Amino acid sequence: MSELTPECIQRALTTRRLGRPALFFERVGSTNDVAHERAAAGAAEGLLVVAEEQTAGRGRLDRTWWAPPGSSLLVSLLFRPPVAAHLAGRLAMCLGLGAVEGIEGVTGLRPALKWPNDLVLGGRKLGGMLSETRLVGARLRYAVLGLGLNVNGDFSEAPASLPDLEKTATSLSLVLGHPVDRLPLLAAILSRCEAWYDRWLLAQEEPAAGGSGGLHEAWLARLDTLGRRVAVTTSEGPLSGVAVGVSPEGALLLRADDGRVHTVWSGDVTSLRTAA
Repeated sequence: MSELTPECIQRALTTRRLGRPALFFERVGSTNDVAHERAAAGAAEGLLVVAEEQTAGRGRLDRTWWAPPGSSLLVSLLFRPPVAAHLAGRLAMCLGLGAVEGIEGVTGLRPALKWPNDLVLGGRKLGGMLSETRLVGARLRYAVLGLGLNVNGDFSEAPASLPDLEKTATSLSLVLGHPVDRLPLLAAILSRCEAWYDRWLLAQEEPAAGGSGGLHEAWLARLDTLGRRVAVTTSEGPLSGVAVGVSPEGALLLRADDGRVHTVWSGDVTSLRTAA
């Protein structure tokens, strides 16, 4: 299996900016925190932070992300697109598409995306993303996007504090029946992410067109949440209904039983049954 040192990563990459430069840590609190520190110090777009182990890794809503050392891809990327703050959600679409397409290209598996920021395979969680932004007024100053991907994980030894993990999570090696080399997988994910990012940035140069360079449409096509009857736990209380769409900015459109369509910007989604 290949090492994830900066030198090995640079040799494997085909990107122009993502992953250049790359920082590697055997053990770190959080790759997102390191990326924020470097961003505040003036680091350029494309910075990649990779760790073998996180002692304070987190997912959305400050949940703990459990990953035994060396089992996963634990990475964060720094983006500095010159766009309005409300467009920051498109970055998660770029990374989400890059992840599922990169995985498919390397392994032949076809994971799906679950709103808002999860990767799923066979109905189980394969990975998750965490997007954190810093703003200047109505403009995006920078964004740090973290990705935790279960590559060679075995959840039979998950801590007692996470009793359901073995039933709800999966990894590429568990599905394939053999270990997966993380270096070519990382290179493929960054390559596909950069392709979508470049395409989206190009579309921003032609605002009259009003599109996303196909990013939104491609992301919707990989989203397994649409058309399902779901329950959503939000900060304002629970909602249930049919997921009928996602706005260009990334908000879930939920049609409740009374026919009203709610715009949900964040929350936990649970599938109840497939909508008729």
